[in-house]
Amino acid sequence: MARISGVTIPNEKQTWVALTYVHGIGEKSSYDILSGAKVEPTVRVKDLTDAEIGRIQEIINADYTVEGELQRIVSGNIKRLKDINSYRGLRHKANLPSRGQRTKTNARTRRGRKLTVGGTAKKVASKT
Repeated sequence: MARISGVTIPNEKQTWVALTYVHGIGEKSSYDILSGAKVEPTVRVKDLTDAEIGRIQEIINADYTVEGELQRIVSGNIKRLKDINSYRGLRHKANLPSRGQRTKTNARTRRGRKLTVGGTAKKVASKT
């Protein structure tokens, strides 16, 4: 089990896929890191040597912001938007989409489960 930036990456996957398990590293970054470390992207993680893992870790530490530090930066940016009461900050506070998406019909992921409000059904005329 290889650990990179505090994340245990899966042994059976190809190296370029396994690196994407680290928060802040996507496909493009993964290929860039591996080319810089002179490691074949399609080799399995279990077949990597300690020297190769070390080179990968050095490149990530030098050039990329990943995991906890990245999450701290992102949450700090959102907190700043909330503090200055910008439009985007207000949308974050209200737990609504902040990038202009419609909310009348969609945005269920952001707004949460649909809550049915009572009293909307038509009343049936009763016999007297």
